[in-house]
Amino acid sequence: MNAVEIVKAVKDARIPATEITGKAIERIRQVDSEVRALLTPLFERALEKAAEIDRKIEHNQDPGPLAGVPVVVKDNLCMRGLKTTCGSRMLENWCPPYDASVIRFLEEAGAVVLGKTNMDEFAMGSSTENSAFFPTANPWDRERVPGGSSGGSAAAVACGYAPLALGSDTGGSIRQPAAFCGVYGLKPTYGLVSRFGLVAFASSLDQVGPFSRSVEDLALALNVLSRPDPADATSSRRKRPDYTACLGKDDLKGLKVGVVTEFENYPVQPEIREALAKIEAILRGAGAEFVPVSLPATIEAGLPCYYILAPAEASSNLARYDGVRYGISAKAENLMDLYMKTRGLGFGPEVKRRILTGTYVLSSGYYDAYYLVAQKARIRISREFREAFLHADLLLMPTTPTLPFRKGEHQDDPIQMYLSDVFTLPVNLAGLPGLSLNAGYSSSGLPVGVQFVGPKWGEETLLAAAEAVERVLGKPACALGGD
Repeated sequence: MNAVEIVKAVKDARIPATEITGKAIERIRQVDSEVRALLTPLFERALEKAAEIDRKIEHNQDPGPLAGVPVVVKDNLCMRGLKTTCGSRMLENWCPPYDASVIRFLEEAGAVVLGKTNMDEFAMGSSTENSAFFPTANPWDRERVPGGSSGGSAAAVACGYAPLALGSDTGGSIRQPAAFCGVYGLKPTYGLVSRFGLVAFASSLDQVGPFSRSVEDLALALNVLSRPDPADATSSRRKRPDYTACLGKDDLKGLKVGVVTEFENYPVQPEIREALAKIEAILRGAGAEFVPVSLPATIEAGLPCYYILAPAEASSNLARYDGVRYGISAKAENLMDLYMKTRGLGFGPEVKRRILTGTYVLSSGYYDAYYLVAQKARIRISREFREAFLHADLLLMPTTPTLPFRKGEHQDDPIQMYLSDVFTLPVNLAGLPGLSLNAGYSSSGLPVGVQFVGPKWGEETLLAAAEAVERVLGKPACALGGD
């Protein structure tokens, strides 16, 4: 059952929320030893929350728009009194004293949180191999990665643990694992969803968003998540539409879809090019028109621009973990020794690499040469996207240049790992919405993903286009023998 079906069944008192939660827990216990998507199970708490929903139904009280829907959330979203590790030894036993706003929104809407999902440490990575605790497997091929950094959330939805999951997207960390695991993943416009209670990686890029196995569920989740939040200074005050209202259109007549001309010569695996052609044919059949657009600076400068700005912000945000204020603390003879030992023990190799990079580009003598130039490039990238959307309502792009790669394949070559985000990270630099969807499977049974990118506040257009594709291809399949 998807989330919409669960809500109807619970509200109609046909199926108790406790029964749905119990079935979800049973599914997790059945397959998580193979996939290892869950970092912290919250089963007892979940059953208590489900019982509260059932009591509301019995007393004819409104249980909320997500009544009884099981959800899993990435472990960089704070939950009051519960461990929030960010996949790092640095925060291995940290229990925040407050909830992230999106957690509060979910639970007020009647959702039942089953647990916290595994992730790359501090959301830095594209494979969920950088977790300090264990790697997560791709549910379609356990020898391959699920993508990252929200790989645990994507794998959980793909396996049928829950119809909805939350992740965070700083440079593609929702969309890339969604593509690798064969599910939907939506990165909203920057400022649409509150970041309060999301442990920061790069504050000008981070955004919380949902995973699902149906477009209708994405729209329902976005209705709940996209509330203005006075606790987040970057949260937009603009009025939010009803995202479910944009669904159910008979055709896409009048919709202009942009095809980026620079992708023609970019090295993309043949299965992904075939998937793009398939999606183009479906959209044309629904009445959409295709137009060429050009993003030369975006394709050329997006990757180096991101890997200057994101590590710079990470260097600043992670400076608080010093053994005095936050994180673990090692025994030491003096302050410098304390810093060195604490960070040496608490941070993994990828986090250290990005902190060092960020500190370097912000240092005296290099700030103007690297950080300032990257900020100028970011402005140019945003301008290119704005110009493209003068001619197109959305862009059709690959989510990743390759299919899911094998575990360990890029561990000794970080540049190849970073290249897996080459099509997703410019979207974050410009603060735009992006939606990754499953376009079928390769001959070896691996999911193939593509993405739609829209102008700011263009989520309704992305959802409508994704639904047109879903009507033809059907909902994504469930991995590991799920229905």
